[in-house]
Amino acid sequence: MLFKTTKVHWLFLVAVVLNTNAENLALAQEPAKKPSSYMPVDQTEPFAAVMERMVAAKADLASQHQALLETRYDLANRAADESTMSRGKAVQTGVRIKLADSMTWDKLSSLSPQQIRERDLFPAGFLPLPHPNHPEGGMVFPKFHIDEIKKQEARDLTRFDLDFDLPDHFLPEFPPPIFLTTRLDLGDVSQGKLVTIDNHFELFNGILNPKQLEGLRLLVTPFPQQQFNQTHDRRSERPSRGVTCFDCHANGHTNAATHLVGDIRPQEFRHRIDTPTLRGVNVQRLFGSQRALKSVEDFTEFEQRAAYFDGDIVIATKKGINVLDRGSQVHPMAEFQALLDFPPAPKLNVMGQLDPNLASDSELRGQKLFFGKANCASCHPGPYYTDNLMHNLRVERFYEPRMINGRMASMDGPIKTFPLRGIKDSPPYLHDGRLLTLDDTVEFFNLVMELKLTAEEKSDLVAFLHCL
Repeated sequence: MLFKTTKVHWLFLVAVVLNTNAENLALAQEPAKKPSSYMPVDQTEPFAAVMERMVAAKADLASQHQALLETRYDLANRAADESTMSRGKAVQTGVRIKLADSMTWDKLSSLSPQQIRERDLFPAGFLPLPHPNHPEGGMVFPKFHIDEIKKQEARDLTRFDLDFDLPDHFLPEFPPPIFLTTRLDLGDVSQGKLVTIDNHFELFNGILNPKQLEGLRLLVTPFPQQQFNQTHDRRSERPSRGVTCFDCHANGHTNAATHLVGDIRPQEFRHRIDTPTLRGVNVQRLFGSQRALKSVEDFTEFEQRAAYFDGDIVIATKKGINVLDRGSQVHPMAEFQALLDFPPAPKLNVMGQLDPNLASDSELRGQKLFFGKANCASCHPGPYYTDNLMHNLRVERFYEPRMINGRMASMDGPIKTFPLRGIKDSPPYLHDGRLLTLDDTVEFFNLVMELKLTAEEKSDLVAFLHCL
C-alpha cells in the first residue's frame, strides 16, 4: 500500500512538472501583448472593491504628484501689485519654473538646443505636465467649482480616487464674468454668479433670444461622462447625473479643470488638457485637441459624443452617450458660445494695439518687441492675436524622451495658436497648463524660439501681455 501511494505521488509530480514546462514554453512563444485602442467594457471587479482599492491608493498618488510639482515649480502665492483679472483676482507674477543648481536663464539661453539636451539642462517645468493620475486620467475639477455645484444643484463632482492638483491662486478667477458680443452695454451679465441649470433662465431671459436661451440650457445640463455616470464603471461614490459643458468652461470661460485628450493612444502618450476659454470662439476656425474640427458646431457635437468618453465610442454606448440633434440642439449651443466675447481691454485701440496716451513706456516697449524682435506676432497677429493655424514648436529637440509619472514626454506635435486677447484671465498656460505664469511663458518661448531676450525685454513683454 505504501509502495502504491508513493508511485501515484511520483507519477502525479512528473505530470505537474511536464505540464508546467509546457505552459512556460507556450507563454514564452506568445507575442507580447499589444496595447489596445479600446477600454475594457465589462467591469467584473465589484464597484465597492474598486472604490476601496483606489481610495487606499489616493494619498500615495497625491504625494507623488505633489512632489513632482514642488520639484518643478515655486508654488508660493506672489501676486502682482497692480495687474488683476477682469473681476479683480490678482495675477500671479514672477518666473516659477525652477532651474538646476548654479544655472541662470541667461546661461541657459546661451546654449544650443543640442547642448541643453546633451547636458540634460532643460527645465523640468518646461516638460509636458502629467495628469494628477496619468494612467487613470479623466475629468478633475477644482474644489471651488465642486463646492458651488454641490451648493446649487446637489450634484457632486468629487472623485473618490484623486483631487485637482494646482493651487487656487494659479487658476482663473471664479466665477468668471461673461461678456456678450450682442450686449456690450451690459458689461458682466453673470452678475457675479456661476451660471447653472438652476439660475440660467433668471439671468438671461430678456437678454438672449429663445434659440440662444435653449443653447445655454443645454450647456448647463448634466449628461453622462466617463468618470461621472450611472454605471458601476465610474469614479464618483454615488451614481452621477454627469457633467455639463460649463463644468469645465465655467461661465463660458475656464476654471482650469483638467482631462486627457481622447484622440491619442496608448495612454502614456495622451496629453493633459488645460481647459481653454470659450471667449472669442466666433473668431476661431480650428477646434478639438488635434484641431481636426472646423466649426464650433462640430466641436460641440464631438465633445459629448466622444471627448466625454475618452474618444471611445464603445464605452460611450455603455455609459449613456448623449447624441445631440444637429438642428435643434447643436446649433443653439453653438450660437450661444459664439456670443461669448473677450474681456474689455481699455488700453487697446480698435485695431487691438496700444493707445500711446494710455500705455506705459514698458508696455509700449513690450508691444514693439511682440511685433518685432520676439516675433510673437508671426503666430499671434492682432487684433485677436491668433493666426488660426497649427504650429509645431519641436520642444523635444531640447531633451531626451522620458517617462514622468505615467506620462511619456516625447513630442507635443502641432499645437493650435490660441488667441491672446484676455490672456491674463486664463492661467495656467500652454495646452497642458505646464506654465503657471505669463513670466514662465515668456521664458519658455525665449528659450524654445532661441530669441535671446534680455531681462528688461522679457519684463516689458509680460507688461504688454497684461494689457491684451
